[in-house]
Amino acid sequence: MARVKMIEVTEASGKVREVFEDIKKHFGMVPNLFKTYALKPEILEANWNKVKAVMVQGELNRELKEMVAVVVSRANGCNYCVRAHSAALKMLGIPKETIIQIVENIDDANIPAELKKVLTFAVKATREPNNISEAELNEIKALGYSDAQIVELLSVVDLYTSFNKFLDTLQVEIDFPRI
Repeated sequence: MARVKMIEVTEASGKVREVFEDIKKHFGMVPNLFKTYALKPEILEANWNKVKAVMVQGELNRELKEMVAVVVSRANGCNYCVRAHSAALKMLGIPKETIIQIVENIDDANIPAELKKVLTFAVKATREPNNISEAELNEIKALGYSDAQIVELLSVVDLYTSFNKFLDTLQVEIDFPRI
């Protein structure tokens, strides 16, 4: 049970209603994450703008970003985001079996070795960022990732680490189906 009240779509007005409408255009719904942020309209708007900048825009493809969101959320133990971004991957056409493999064990997932390296890098950046070596960063660069793309990748790590802590602390109810 959530520890704070959410602003429901039917209760939204002003800036909150405006942001909710934009969220619905992208997702077809307003997730409980944003309904909770709506208690502070400026923070709701800032977080929604960050989601658009990190997840919708940029050079990296959406599938990779959603996979990073899943593995980061799994590393942080956030069931809400694991479920939300597993559902997003399924909607993007990633097979259920592949999603489950990525969630359970990246090394055993039936995905390209290069993608495994990137996802493993994202998990390490989540769990122990001070222990990422120059060699590990250079491995990501050797895969063809530019400095700007590495910043984009780590922005996904940053975004979901933040969301994970927020959602879990407030015990926000999961509003996404199991895949």
